[in-house]
Amino acid sequence: MTTAVQREPRFEFYECATGLDDQRTGSLGREEVHVWRAQVDDASSSDIARLAQVLSQDERERAGRFHFEKNRNEFIFSRAMLRILLASYLHAPASQLCFTYSSYGKPYLAAPESARALAFNLAHTDGMLVLAFAWERKIGVDIENIRKNLEVEEIAERFFSPAERRALRDAPPEDRHEAFFRCWTRKEAYIKARGEGLSHPLHEFDVSVIPQDTAALLATRPDPTEARRWLLRELPAGSGYIAALAVEADSADPYHYGY
Repeated sequence: MTTAVQREPRFEFYECATGLDDQRTGSLGREEVHVWRAQVDDASSSDIARLAQVLSQDERERAGRFHFEKNRNEFIFSRAMLRILLASYLHAPASQLCFTYSSYGKPYLAAPESARALAFNLAHTDGMLVLAFAWERKIGVDIENIRKNLEVEEIAERFFSPAERRALRDAPPEDRHEAFFRCWTRKEAYIKARGEGLSHPLHEFDVSVIPQDTAALLATRPDPTEARRWLLRELPAGSGYIAALAVEADSADPYHYGY
């Protein structure tokens, strides 16, 4: 009997430079995952105005519907940085990239045709942005601000699996909020990578929770073999934040690689 060997990609980490609208990526190898981090607060009002010009008309309209400037700027910054980095990887004009959407609302590249095998995902919260890219591997990321004012045990009872709830209850009280967000970001990264969003029941899979454990998808239901197809990684996120990435161990389904 032959056992499949899980192919683990090489992870590369980058910070977005000050010249926000002129990012230059290196070559993205077929066995690599590139992760980028940026702070929205690093962008001036003139930066935001310049970045808005990279967006499509419908993206600018969406930005205009945000009531608060902070949220509007974060949307503009995030979408523009996605376009700029994708354009660098694809050697294509950022403004000419076209997105289409799955039935679950997940966007992926529609044009140019050669771009459809480039997987991407982004997440942003409270001024921090993380983006990830890979060839022909479904990928998902999430980042959260560790908010101490949440009733994390109550939320966990509603959404976490029994094993995750037990792990959270066993965590020291002073570590419980961080443990909760560690679990949440790992679960969110996984369902984003699958492309199903919250339509996928969160209690049907288990992720590692406590800091001493390696980030891992521990169990999946009803198909227990699904867990072997995925890799989870905790990402460097900055003080007060926590982030995670989920990526396929082996490539499949080459036409749905959006965020």
